[in-house]
Amino acid sequence: MKVGFIGLGIMGGPMARHLHKAGFLAAVYNRTRAKAEPFGKLGVYVAESPADLAKRVDVVIEMVSDAPDVEQVLFGPGGVVEGARPGLVVVDMSTNSPDWARNFAERLAARGIDFLDAPVTGGQKGAEEGTLTVMVGGREDLFQRLLPVFKAFAKEVIYAGPVGYGQAMKLVNQVVIALNTIAMVEGLRLAEALGLDIDKVARLLTVGAARSGSIELYLPKLLKGDLSPGFKAAHLKKDLAYAMEIANRKSLSLPASALALELYKKMVEKGLGELGIHALGKAY
Repeated sequence: MKVGFIGLGIMGGPMARHLHKAGFLAAVYNRTRAKAEPFGKLGVYVAESPADLAKRVDVVIEMVSDAPDVEQVLFGPGGVVEGARPGLVVVDMSTNSPDWARNFAERLAARGIDFLDAPVTGGQKGAEEGTLTVMVGGREDLFQRLLPVFKAFAKEVIYAGPVGYGQAMKLVNQVVIALNTIAMVEGLRLAEALGLDIDKVARLLTVGAARSGSIELYLPKLLKGDLSPGFKAAHLKKDLAYAMEIANRKSLSLPASALALELYKKMVEKGLGELGIHALGKAY
């Protein structure tokens, strides 16, 4: 199975390297060619466009920022569909929404192209260590066929259901991560105001009942003053906006999620969107 990878950023670059180690990676493409050139030195074909990449592979994985970027990669000038043949599988591993996933799937199906929505969680650390969790929506036979590909960079791979269910599950995950991050930031602010030893508080938050995966991941960086993004605040704001759009459409009250969206909007408005999600305290 020949895999092509589009989008070699914070997450995509490490994921593509794991695919290369597993023997799947046949081609890469990135808008900034400099990020693709190290793969060329490894013998991987560096494509001139998504269409050029699609001609050479059985599976196209794209890992870009948002739905408009996915649309451009797939259907824009020089996009995947221009180089695709019937039977190609497109896997969208970015985070957007169930509506977009179904939209992409329908448009690709009209051209004989299969589609899976397969967003990931685990951040930069998970991408580098090959321990991501993948949530997959689409036909189950396609999921089973691509399972070895996913396992090249993931510790857990969950079949969520039909097209769109991968994105739906990811939005649930993002709401919980956002609220965990708010809890961590506000807890630390209270601890500082009370004059507590922050290292001891950190120990409590990583061994007691309040612990969570996101706290264990981001608290050490926060204590070191490292606000660099394992996952950008602007991207979490985008994900929360998708979640709240669905909640509003369904008349579902999610007051804490609405608060999280407003806080991350403030981060972006203050020019802090390129920092990690754990830098939320900067917005207070």
